[in-house]
Amino acid sequence: QVQLVESGGGLVQPGESLRLSCTASGSIFSIYAMGWYRQAPGKQRELVGSITTSGSTNYADSVKGRFTVSTDNAKTTVYLQMNNLKPEDTAVYYCNVVRRLSLEFEDHWGQGTQVTVSS
Repeated sequence: QVQLVESGGGLVQPGESLRLSCTASGSIFSIYAMGWYRQAPGKQRELVGSITTSGSTNYADSVKGRFTVSTDNAKTTVYLQMNNLKPEDTAVYYCNVVRRLSLEFEDHWGQGTQVTVSS
């Protein structure tokens, strides 16, 4: 089993920055990718950004150039650096870890952390 603990959310004004952190523990072997999703009320959960163990990244078009996903050297903590935040970034942000076991993939999710961007 994998446990994910998120931190770093909060209330900020437009143009400010936040950094989210998510640390994985437990059965953390065979991690394939780590990343962040977000969900606003009434909207679908969407990928924000992700990074594979090989370093490949993927970002939503709406955050490209503003957000950066990175990991620590052990690749057990994933960060989301959010710069130039906009009101439309307001959502609950969820950490995601993908493990590859044999031919199967499994998703693990953090508890979610609220990011509110408002003036």
